[in-house]
Amino acid sequence: MTNWFIRGFSACLLFAHAASGQSVRYTGLVGTAPVELTLMKSDHGRIEGLYAYTRFGTPIGLSGTLKQGLLQLTERNSLGKSSASLTITGFADTTATAAGTWKNLATGRQIPLVLTQLPQGGTEYDTASGGHELLQEASLPNIYFKTVLAGNADDYSGYVTAVRLVEKRTNRLVQEVVAGGQSHGLSSVQVGDYNFDGHPDFEVFESSYAGPNTSSVYFLYNPLTKRYVNSGFTGTSLEFDARKKRIYERNSCCAGSSVTTAEYKVVRNRMVLVAEHCYRWDEKKQQLVERKPSACR
Repeated sequence: MTNWFIRGFSACLLFAHAASGQSVRYTGLVGTAPVELTLMKSDHGRIEGLYAYTRFGTPIGLSGTLKQGLLQLTERNSLGKSSASLTITGFADTTATAAGTWKNLATGRQIPLVLTQLPQGGTEYDTASGGHELLQEASLPNIYFKTVLAGNADDYSGYVTAVRLVEKRTNRLVQEVVAGGQSHGLSSVQVGDYNFDGHPDFEVFESSYAGPNTSSVYFLYNPLTKRYVNSGFTGTSLEFDARKKRIYERNSCCAGSSVTTAEYKVVRNRMVLVAEHCYRWDEKKQQLVERKPSACR
């Protein structure tokens, strides 16, 4: 079974502290090229983030550390391998300006990097309802995503109220969809072909529940209108098998003592149940044993 969950401009840097909920934003240049970086700092000093050039608009993964003012980040290419490094000295989230270097790890070429802090607040795409944008790692061939978090820029761990689809190269807002759910940081949006029609779709993380259970909201591409619409797909921890054109669901309950699985096919963009199974923990056999589906309800 293939899991199709893929974990994921005006130039700016968003530096978010997951523990404190604070953020700092910058405009900047790598050489003469405007860039956008989105970084998150964990309690253990590790930093994960994104990085994009205004001209291209495709987010690139970053990871690294911040120790005693030395910010060291490694850029990952499309294969997940290290391709470049970004180094900034004297960096802090209160610093008005920062400078460093970008280095191509294959050739050793170095280019100066300069950042200037932006005031806290909204962006050009903010609506009357407010909200703070957060760049997403996943992108489509011509589109990148930004989630809109409820509250202000200091409330990083907030609630996702919408997702904005922005055209690469032009940075034009092409669509905004409503999608309420927990913020999953830089990975709130993922992409895949969820109705198996050959057109890329996207999903928005909705919630995590007890154990491994999660849910998402799925948006399907309509080739006639060239817009994305809420699919209405529902289920727990859905996985999408493109080869078999099947959707698989797994719902674990009660510390794993009860597990329900289901298989669906897609008919006219609707999930149709094909099979359902229930497994309950058997104390004598010390393993999960299949029961009638009603036993798991």
